[in-house]
Amino acid sequence: MSKKLKLTFCTGVDTVTGADYLLEDETSSFRVLVDCGLVQGEINADELNNAEFSYDPSTIDVLFITHAHLDHIGRIPRLIEAGFKGKIYSTPPTKDLALFMIEDEAHILAHSKNDAVKEIAKIYSEENIKKMMACWETVPYHTPFKIKDLDVNFKISGHILGSALIEFMYNGKKIVFTGDLGNSPSPILPDCEFINDADYLIMESVYGDRNHEMRDQRKIILEHTIQDAIKARATLMIPTFSLERTQELLYEIDDLVSKGRIPYVPFYLDSPLAIKLTDVYKKYDDYLNTEAKEMVKKHNDIFAFSGLKIVGDAEESKNIIRMPNPKIIIAGSGMSSGGRIVHHEHNYLPDPNNIILLTGYQSVGTLGRYIQEGADSVNINGQKVLVRAKMVMISGYSGHKDSDGLLQFVEAMQESVKKIYTVMGEPKSSMFLVQKIRDNLGLDAYAPTRGEVAWLEC
Repeated sequence: MSKKLKLTFCTGVDTVTGADYLLEDETSSFRVLVDCGLVQGEINADELNNAEFSYDPSTIDVLFITHAHLDHIGRIPRLIEAGFKGKIYSTPPTKDLALFMIEDEAHILAHSKNDAVKEIAKIYSEENIKKMMACWETVPYHTPFKIKDLDVNFKISGHILGSALIEFMYNGKKIVFTGDLGNSPSPILPDCEFINDADYLIMESVYGDRNHEMRDQRKIILEHTIQDAIKARATLMIPTFSLERTQELLYEIDDLVSKGRIPYVPFYLDSPLAIKLTDVYKKYDDYLNTEAKEMVKKHNDIFAFSGLKIVGDAEESKNIIRMPNPKIIIAGSGMSSGGRIVHHEHNYLPDPNNIILLTGYQSVGTLGRYIQEGADSVNINGQKVLVRAKMVMISGYSGHKDSDGLLQFVEAMQESVKKIYTVMGEPKSSMFLVQKIRDNLGLDAYAPTRGEVAWLEC
């Protein structure tokens, strides 16, 4: 007997952040969410994040989480504050990582100078975080489980530690939410799994309209950029995401150091969050790829190397400026939208001898995007800061599949898929990918808008 599932694109469309999708069986009043993330980097992000949900959180039975980035988990405390009393499901590493990510966001909000933001911080209370963790259950990859009429399976997406593609089987039809698809092969994670029998696909499109440079080039560019900074006796700043990008960089720098490709130079890991998250990577080394597991057996700690200095409190961070060049600073956030990297950019961007290395996507409106686009000056904490440092970009370190990779992912299910929805991308990226899928594969692809509803025939 044919049934219909109602899919609402609450947020996470027309933009690269804010994943939040409602899937409901109206005949049985069964409602599930896939992700509940913050909108980040947009001018009206605070307004969107503080708005009431477009659904009643108290009526949601289950929240499924694809991975632990804030744009996929950041609004969970608000969901709980608004009455959510259901279960949360993810892989085990995602739960552990999510706790640190949410606690860090709570700390940032609580220490804001903006009174309105401080009010928001109350929602990220210790009590709400405890409630979040108490209702959170974990299921490993490839361990199917059933919730009412939904059969659920987490598969490897290769984006960050524990990140999952979510397969739902409902009335004989397979619905797949990609979350974020990893830019496989990764230095440390297993490859993203391909699915060949999906009926409906809700897929990310961050890089829907462009490709990364070849993967073998990214490590070469990293090596050359570090060598250039050393030769120039400069400061190299690497704004990086605390989760995944930092761990990948540490792993690759460790390899360069151990092989004598770069000489001794002080590396400052100036990110308390990244330090905590790296410990989770160590805990779940069975979720790493085969090569990384072998490295763990040989060297135990694959995220440490000669010259790496772990920076603890804020005072230590401030003292880095007193340290002689050359030096390399790795700090969050990856888009320079906050965190300790902003303090270092204030100090080092005006010097043309210095280098800033961008290692991933820079969202519209972020400080990183302005630097990437060649701004002569930027505003940092209310002050005009000249941008004279050399800018180097390595898109190959992105944690997302590029345009060709996304097309290949869809191609694997070409014989089965009935409809593809592109989400989590700027409009031009989502629309480009839609057209690319139509032109190359002849499939029915569509870029929904915020609040739009789709009916899935099952």
